[in-house]
Amino acid sequence: MKAVCISCFNYYDDRLRHVEQHLQNKGYEVLYITSDYDHIDKIRYSIDRPNAIQIKVMAYSKNLSIQRLYSHYLFAKSTLKELNRIKPDLLYVMLPPNFLAKYISQYKGQNDVKVVYDLYDLWPETFPSTKAKLLLSLPFKLWGKLRDDNLDSADVIVTECELYQDKLDYILHGANKEVLYLTKEKSRILSTPSTDTNIINVSYLGSINSIIDISLIVKMLAEINKIKPVYLHIIGDGENREQLIREAESFGVRVQYHGRIYNEEEKRAIFDLCLFGINIMKDSVCVGLTMKSIDYFQASLPILNNIQADTAYLVDEHSIGFNVTKDNIKEVAVKVAAISKSDIQLMRQNTKTVFENFFSHEAFNKKLEKVFHKISN
Repeated sequence: MKAVCISCFNYYDDRLRHVEQHLQNKGYEVLYITSDYDHIDKIRYSIDRPNAIQIKVMAYSKNLSIQRLYSHYLFAKSTLKELNRIKPDLLYVMLPPNFLAKYISQYKGQNDVKVVYDLYDLWPETFPSTKAKLLLSLPFKLWGKLRDDNLDSADVIVTECELYQDKLDYILHGANKEVLYLTKEKSRILSTPSTDTNIINVSYLGSINSIIDISLIVKMLAEINKIKPVYLHIIGDGENREQLIREAESFGVRVQYHGRIYNEEEKRAIFDLCLFGINIMKDSVCVGLTMKSIDYFQASLPILNNIQADTAYLVDEHSIGFNVTKDNIKEVAVKVAAISKSDIQLMRQNTKTVFENFFSHEAFNKKLEKVFHKISN
């Protein structure tokens, strides 16, 4: 039996590595199709993995551009050619790009193959600019229809979070579907988290780009800093890095910029200094979970969060931090500043439990087993 995992943006280590292992355990020979272009850093790259097939695509510099759309079109069309050559029994396809849904649907209609669509993102719904969504409403609608009109070709539809199922309920109602959360390995790093509440150390992890809400982050830190000194530890980089640092420092927040850190022990050492991790994006972004939040949870680090739906529910239901809005900043600041050592110890334990129950490999594999059980039935 042959299975093919497909991801234009090379989400192999984040997601497909675990899917591949699961399929191999079921007796499948697994191939992996991806592109040769890094969507984040906008550079070409190569993969040294014997089962990987890299498709050459057009380079692009802007995420909202004709060049990007054409690059995705070329990837989808070339993927169809590879599938006609490989003749797989099962396809596990990550969307976007939405062009893939069109061409996989075409392949499914002509071949006896099982298809799983994994909606890892909703595009163009997650585009951060409300103004652009209004100005480009027609092309955005057509872009979304590439996905929506072809989802019915899937045997099972997987979404990264409950929010995506809610947003697409008009299409997914009655479909075979499952929520498959992001996953990470349980950390084996020995750590000694700080319980010092005299200084409020917080971390920001990841890209500092146009979709994070710098204004909300800074206002929140500034309010806490009025009560207790705040230190912001930044792990990552992005085009808005200087803006975040400058605005935070203008309110007296101390900032330590650590740069990009890929070593897990170094990253964990910084997390251990902190009481909270920042998980805040612009309201216009349609996201129920973030990868950075899973990193925080893996390190048993509670979060200051404004991500809606799934994450907001976990924060409230399991007491793993505080949900922040534009209207409750002062209230949250008082709670953060007043937190005790026993409070933070309990939150850390709660966060560890949430990670194990929802985002560990064990939790991921249990859900994945349900996905493939639905296919077999």
